[in-house]
Amino acid sequence: MKAAVVNEFKGKLEIKDIPLPAVKPRDILVKIHACGVCHTDLHACHGDWPVKPKMPLVPGHEGVGEVVQVGSEIHHLKLGDRVGVPWLYSACGHCEYCLSGRETLCLDQQNAGYSVDGGYAEYCLAHGEYVVKIPDGLSYVDAAPLFCAGVTTYKALKVTEVKPGQWVAIIGVGGLGHLAVQYAKAMGMNVIAVDTGAEKMALAKELGAVHCIDFMQEKPSEAIHRLVGGAHGVVCTAVSKPAFEEAYRSVRRGGSCVLVGLPPEDMPIPIFDTVLNGIKVIGSIVGTRQDLQECLQFAAEGKVKAITEVKALEDINEIFDDMVKGEITGRIVMNLA
Repeated sequence: MKAAVVNEFKGKLEIKDIPLPAVKPRDILVKIHACGVCHTDLHACHGDWPVKPKMPLVPGHEGVGEVVQVGSEIHHLKLGDRVGVPWLYSACGHCEYCLSGRETLCLDQQNAGYSVDGGYAEYCLAHGEYVVKIPDGLSYVDAAPLFCAGVTTYKALKVTEVKPGQWVAIIGVGGLGHLAVQYAKAMGMNVIAVDTGAEKMALAKELGAVHCIDFMQEKPSEAIHRLVGGAHGVVCTAVSKPAFEEAYRSVRRGGSCVLVGLPPEDMPIPIFDTVLNGIKVIGSIVGTRQDLQECLQFAAEGKVKAITEVKALEDINEIFDDMVKGEITGRIVMNLA
C-alpha cells in the first residue's frame, strides 16, 4: 500500500509502498479516504516532544475511511462502516483512568501516528474498540479534522464548565480555535475571540463570536474585563507564552483557564492571585470516545464545520513547510480516495 513515511527526525517524508498490515482478532483494517494534517504530526516527525515517536513512522491521527476487514473478536463493526482512527488509538481498558471515563490519561495508551502507524496511508490498522463511527451525512473531508482538532476543542470547552449564557474566551482562531468558536456557540456559550488581523477578526465574527479582540490593537485581558467583567472560562489554543499569560489574566474570579496549545516555554502562574481568586488552571488532552461521538454529532447537525483545504498525500512535505511558516488557514485534509 502507498504511504507517507518518515525515517528519521526532521527528515522529509517519503511516499513509498509498504506491506499491508495483518489484522489480529481485536483489530480492523480501514481503507483511508481522507486524513487531516495536524501540527502534532509535524512535532512527531521532528521529534520535538520529550516522549519520542517510533521510527520509521507513518504519521496521521485524523484518518477516516471504511472498514474493509474485521478481526474475529470485534462484533459491533461490519464491512463498509465509516469510521475514524483518532489520536487515542487504544488504552488498557482496566486502569483507574479507563474505568472512570478518563481514558485519555491511561498510561498504557497507544497513539495513532505516533507510537503506532497512522492515517497517512491507503490503509490503516486500528483497534476495533477505539475507532468511532462517522454519522450519516457527514463527508470524510468534513469529518477528518474533528477526530483531533474538533474533539480537542470540544472537550476543552466541556472542561471549562462554562454554562449556556456565560462568557468563554477563545485565544487563537486558527485550526483549533475556529472550531472552538463554533462549538462554544453551539453549546450556548457567549464567545469572545482573541487573535490578530482583519481576516481573523472577520472570521471569528462570522462564526459567531460576540466580541473579537485584536491582541495587536489592545490588551485582551483588559478588554475582556472591561466588556464582560472577565470570562467565566478561557480556552487557550495558542502556542506562545504571552498568549497563556493573557488567557490567565482574562478569567474572572472563580473561572477556569483551560490549556490546549503546547508551547515550549514554562508557564509561571501567580500562586497568590490563583488562590485568592479561586482560579482553576486545567490541562485538557484530546477527548474520549464519548466526547468524539458528541462532537461529530454537532457537525452532522450542521452546527459546526471545519474550514478545510483539500490536498494530496504527495503534497505532505509542502504542507509541513507551510505549517512551519504559519501559512495555513483552517485545516488541511489529504484526499486518499
